[in-house]
This record gives sequence, C-alpha cells and structure tokens, in this order.
Amino acid sequence: MIFTAFAKAISQFGDPRFRRVIRNGICLSALLLLGGSVLLKLLVAWLIGPSLTLPVIGEVTWVSSFLSNGVLVMMLAASTFMMIPVASAMASLFSDQVADAVEDVHYPHLPSVKGLSIWDSLKDGISALGVMIAANTLALILYLLLPPFAPFIFWALNGFLLGREYFTLVAARRVGLATAKHLRRRHRFTIWAAGILMALPLSVPILNLIVPVLGAATFTHIYHRLKE
Repeated sequence: MIFTAFAKAISQFGDPRFRRVIRNGICLSALLLLGGSVLLKLLVAWLIGPSLTLPVIGEVTWVSSFLSNGVLVMMLAASTFMMIPVASAMASLFSDQVADAVEDVHYPHLPSVKGLSIWDSLKDGISALGVMIAANTLALILYLLLPPFAPFIFWALNGFLLGREYFTLVAARRVGLATAKHLRRRHRFTIWAAGILMALPLSVPILNLIVPVLGAATFTHIYHRLKE
C-alpha cells in the first residue's frame, strides 16, 4: 500500500498545482530565513552600538560591524540546515492544494471539503516546525555519540515526524483533527513506515525540497486506504 501510494504521488508531479506549491514553499522559506538573518544582524548592531570600550585597548568602532556581519554569515550558513524544516512548515500551509489535486485525479467521486482554516494550518505548521527543529537539534547528540547509526537515527526520527505531520494534515481536512489523531494512533506503525520512506530523500540535496509535496500527496492516498 505504501509503495503504491508513493508511486501514484510521483506520477502526478507533472501537475501544475504540485509545482506551484513547491515553488511557493521554497520562496517563502528563503524569504523567511533571509529576513530573520538580516533582523538578527540589525539587532546585534543595535545592542552593541556604534562603538565599544574595551579594557586596555580603549574605544573601538569595528566590533559592532564585525559581530553583526559574523552573525549574518552564521545565520546564512545555518540556513542550509534550517531550510528543510522551514520548507516543510511552509508547505504545510499549502497541503490542502496538494490533497485537492490528488483527489481530483484519483478520487473524483468524493465531495469537496472546506479543509482546515488558515489559522489552523498556520498553527499546525509552526508547531511542526518547532518540534522538527527541537528534535533534530537533540538528535545531534546521538549523531555524535553513535556516528555509525546517524543515518538510521535521522531516518527513523524524521520518518516519525513527517508521517505524523502529513497524515494529520490530509486526514483532518475530511474528518477533523480529533478523528485524524485517532486514525493516526490506530495506524501509527504504517504511518511511521511511510514517513521513513518520505525521510529518505531528506538526505539528498535539492531532492529534499520536494518532500513536503511528496509527503502530502502520498499520505492522501494512504489516508483513503486506511479509512476503508
């Protein structure tokens, strides 16, 4: 069932609605990360001020510029790590569009749905982003302690998080959050296994940026199979 759903999702990647969601998710993520980097640079410059008095050396004017530019470079470098969870969170705002596209092609007999409100989508996306960043940050400790097992820890952890997030999003459109969470708990191992399949492309640069759309499409198919 999982591989069938995955194959169906891939076969629909020519759909303009899929490409639009990928493009919007990447653009919004890049703008968010760049904007955050610039704001942090300005904050550091404002806190330090135009000059700083150091012991022995006296007043210097280059510290503010050095630190604020250093923060900007660090944030831009960290963005390569942050891009994936942020892109996932941004794409969750558009998951309804992916699910609609899948259902229009594969389940045309279904009635239309209202879907989640913008507020619910935003709240869920922010929550998922926070959990994903926190979990992956803590996992860095395990990567250092158990380097041979790092890829497996990465796939298992992110598979769990991705499966949990995308199944809930696509199911809640039709049955509400409470019932979606009940279905998720009932089929947790199937959902986790499918999530691991979604996590594998996370290790591949560029390819990892399509995971949010691939996940939403795959789990739309999985939801319709599991609810039967």
